[in-house]
Amino acid sequence: MTIRGIAHMAITVRDMEKSLAFYCDQLGFDHAFQVKDEKGNPWIEYVKVAPKQYIELFHGGNERPEEPDKAIGFHHVCLLVESVADTAKALEDQGVPLTVQPKRGLGKNWQCWVNDPDGNRIEFLEPDGDSPHNQ
Repeated sequence: MTIRGIAHMAITVRDMEKSLAFYCDQLGFDHAFQVKDEKGNPWIEYVKVAPKQYIELFHGGNERPEEPDKAIGFHHVCLLVESVADTAKALEDQGVPLTVQPKRGLGKNWQCWVNDPDGNRIEFLEPDGDSPHNQ
């Protein structure tokens, strides 16, 4: 068996319009396509991150765990960028507040963080030259 990469990550969202505006208008991804359920209702919106890599946004979320940082399961998504400083400026220019300002993390990488409209944490990572992420 050979795994060739991660095809998608899936997030259930409360307000699809706000989520699509965030991921497409503010982060700059493309709304690639939609999948409908058996009754023809919107079910999943696909946002293209890179060739053959997507974020799936599921319609219909209505609650969050009380302490999401302590919940077992999904913690955050990390997006690889060329420059954390440039990314942070672009995010702020788009009106996206940073939850963590650009800094060098314990893993020797540069990072900054934001939350999507539902509070899901997103890290932007610029690997340092000697980072294990460059393996």
